[in-house]
Amino acid sequence: MQRILIVEDEPDIQDMLVAYLQNAGYETAIAGDGVEALSLFRKEQFDLILLDLMIPKIDGFGVCELIRKESDVPIVMLTAMSGEEDQLKGFGMNIDDYVTKPFSIPVLLQKIRVVLRRSMGDGYRGTCIHYRDISLYPDDREVKSNGVLLDLTTKEFELLQTFITNPGRVYTREVLLAKIWDYDFYGDERVVDTHVKNLRHKLGNDYIETVRGVGYRVAKEDS
Repeated sequence: MQRILIVEDEPDIQDMLVAYLQNAGYETAIAGDGVEALSLFRKEQFDLILLDLMIPKIDGFGVCELIRKESDVPIVMLTAMSGEEDQLKGFGMNIDDYVTKPFSIPVLLQKIRVVLRRSMGDGYRGTCIHYRDISLYPDDREVKSNGVLLDLTTKEFELLQTFITNPGRVYTREVLLAKIWDYDFYGDERVVDTHVKNLRHKLGNDYIETVRGVGYRVAKEDS
């Protein structure tokens, strides 16, 4: 599993990025300032650094400059400043991409995928989430069961990714509606039941458990 270092000092943005990146299949670590970022970078291995420009102690440009003296790890810079001068300065320091706040999470995830694919070369297959005989590829939106490609709808794919990224966690129907239908679906919660039923049928294995009176989950793999 690929690891991303999130360098961001705003707790709400930290939490949001961690949630979405982990749901997309990445491992994450957080640094709240430039000094902590450099310390983590030197102690641990990361596949990509998501670097906010306006951080305490050492700003993003300073962190980028010091990292580039030691490594060519991919860097995607986040900033609230959209000026051309700042963007050119970042690219002059060999950052790999630039995202302006407020940003779209789907766009950010796609930029991360592209940067990682580019850094890994043409043979890069992308992140893979394994669960028993299931292999799920978030980058390619593909799922295989025992090596056989499954034909899942977008919602079925997102449901499965949610479950197997967090085995053992119980999701209520309300939470699944909010998460998969982006908080704007206020219809009958039975739509979740229908999608889970179809997903179970396509998987051919009853990995998705019903927790009576609560919701759904997949069991931890050692259970």
